[in-house]
Amino acid sequence: MIRLLAFILCLCPAFGFAQRASETSGAELRWLDRTTGELRSFIITIGNPVTLGPLEIHLQACRYPEGELTQDAFALLAIYDARSKGQLFEGWMVASSPAINALEHPRYDVWALRCKIL
Repeated sequence: MIRLLAFILCLCPAFGFAQRASETSGAELRWLDRTTGELRSFIITIGNPVTLGPLEIHLQACRYPEGELTQDAFALLAIYDARSKGQLFEGWMVASSPAINALEHPRYDVWALRCKIL
């Protein structure tokens, strides 16, 4: 009986609860130079890269839970070394968990704070 019930449950479709998201064209990020202790918050928009130190930061998308702009942000970023043009990072950064997918650089940190409606 238990095996039959387990088999039936395996055949049933799984109902996931996907969170609906809205997208903006801007994001607020924070940059840290660990050597000097300089800390800056800045706003970046899609198509307008920002250069801080040797880092060139490009925003590709910023999403947040629908109807909750002040909550979590998910920023799709590409970060390059402006001197060598080598790519240092590409991926999603999550504002509530910056360590999940972080820029790995010995001197600089960059993380997402929130999406911005511009």
